[in-house]
Amino acid sequence: MTDASRPRSVDFHCHLDLYPDHEKAVAQRERECIFTLAVTTTPRAWPRNHELAKDTRHVRAALGLHPQLIADHAHELSLWKELLPRTRYVGEVGLDAGPRFYKSLDKQKSVFEEILKACATERDKILSIHSVRATKAVLDMIESNLPPKHGRVVLHWFTGTPSEARRAIDMGCYFSINASMLTSEKRVQLVRSLPADRVLTETDGPFTEQVDRPERPSNVDAVLAGLAKIYGKSSSEVMHGIENNLKALLSDD
Repeated sequence: MTDASRPRSVDFHCHLDLYPDHEKAVAQRERECIFTLAVTTTPRAWPRNHELAKDTRHVRAALGLHPQLIADHAHELSLWKELLPRTRYVGEVGLDAGPRFYKSLDKQKSVFEEILKACATERDKILSIHSVRATKAVLDMIESNLPPKHGRVVLHWFTGTPSEARRAIDMGCYFSINASMLTSEKRVQLVRSLPADRVLTETDGPFTEQVDRPERPSNVDAVLAGLAKIYGKSSSEVMHGIENNLKALLSDD
C-alpha cells in the first residue's frame, strides 16, 4: 500500500451492493478515502462489484457465498470456484448455526470446507468469515483446511467466548470490530482482550443502523471512538494503528 493510497479510515466488511445506489456508494467511499472491503453474498454478485471497484484505490470486491443463503445457493459453489482466481479477497463466507439457519448447517459445513480448501490451493487469499453460534466449528475447519501460510483470516463480528478468542489469536486471525460489538460491558471486555495489532474496523452496513438509518463506511468513526476509550488513546492514534494493521494484513497489496 503506497502513501498515495493510504486510507483515512477502514471498513473491512460492508455490503456496498445492497445500498440503494451501488455505483454511488463505491464512488463515495473512494472520495472519502475509506478502505472498504465490499463483501458479497453470492458469487453472481461479484462481477458487478469487481467492475465498480477494480479501478479504485480504496475499494476491494470480495467473492462471497453467505452461509445464511446456502440452503438455496449451494449450487453456486462451482461458480464461486471459477471466479476465485480473479480475486484475492473472499467474503462473506463461513457458518451460521442460529435458529433460522441451523437446518442447513451440514450443507454449510460442506460448502465452507470446499471454500477453505480452494483458498488453500490458491494461497494468499484474505477471508472475511462469519461465525454466528459456530465459532468452534469455524476455527476447527480453518485449522484443518487452511494452513496459516496459505491464507489470512479476518473474523467478522466475532461473538465467540474468551477461550475461543485466545484460540483464534493463536491461529493468527484478525478481528473486524463494529459498533454493535461495543454495546455492553461483556462485549467490550472481549474486544479489550484482543491484541490491538489484530484489530480492524467494520460497519456491516446496511445490516446495522445508526440513528435509524443504515450505517455507511464513514460511521466507523463511532467504532474508532469506542476503541479509543478501550485503549486510552485518541481516535487518531487508534486510526493510525488500524492503518498499520491493514497494511500488515495486505502485505504486498
